[in-house]
Amino acid sequence: MAGPTTAERGERQQESSGPPLVRRLGRPRLRTIVVLAVVLVLLGAGSVWVLYGSAWLRVRHVTVSGTLVLTPAEVRDAAAVPVGAPMISVDTDGIEARLRRKLPRIDTIDVVRAWPQGIGLKVTERTPVLLARKGRDFIEVDHEGVRFATVSQAPNGVPMLELSVSRTGSGAASFRRFGVDRLTREAVRVAGELPAAVAKDTRTVQVRSYDDISLQLADGRTVAWGSGENGPTKARTLAALMKAAPGARHFDVSVPTAPASSGS
Repeated sequence: MAGPTTAERGERQQESSGPPLVRRLGRPRLRTIVVLAVVLVLLGAGSVWVLYGSAWLRVRHVTVSGTLVLTPAEVRDAAAVPVGAPMISVDTDGIEARLRRKLPRIDTIDVVRAWPQGIGLKVTERTPVLLARKGRDFIEVDHEGVRFATVSQAPNGVPMLELSVSRTGSGAASFRRFGVDRLTREAVRVAGELPAAVAKDTRTVQVRSYDDISLQLADGRTVAWGSGENGPTKARTLAALMKAAPGARHFDVSVPTAPASSGS
């Protein structure tokens, strides 16, 4: 039986060869890739226009929540949110920095985008735990020892801070070593660890040195606290001592393992 002729073998090789098939399949694929690329470009351009160019996603209103002493208007003015600007371009970190710089009463601030057209300012204000006198005014001191505001009228229920550090002897050495800020933080630390009943009656936290902090209560009683160290132990000891000696006028918990009371 005769085999295929040379012409027949050539035709079969041409039918089974790769390049013509690749060419037949490559053109539709190329068109698909081009179409997809065009669609992606259009979508990207449309997204950019919606975010930056359209009026749909621009800042139209600013809301404020969490204020106690501050007013929402004060917070909005200090924040200087660019009303009318694209929402996506608003610098939330910059707004937070401005608020902290202009309104030191603010403890924490959360700046959020309330899509599609709002900016929300969630504020937590500092609250005073001690007051320091400044002429006829009062400086508010928070739980971190930060002096954050000066007010003309003392808030109710906030004890006075009295720094009576001697500039001679051991008081002077304590002042040089720790400074006003550290001594103030120690007074704040003591005020924050008092038993609730004692904290309510405390009128003055007096600091003579790092190791000599005392309390003056509303009814004239006094408490020698010592340093700010071992605060929880001293608080428990003071509560027990006051219960055991309700008529005493002076209590000493500077050494909590050897407390004392005196007077009647």
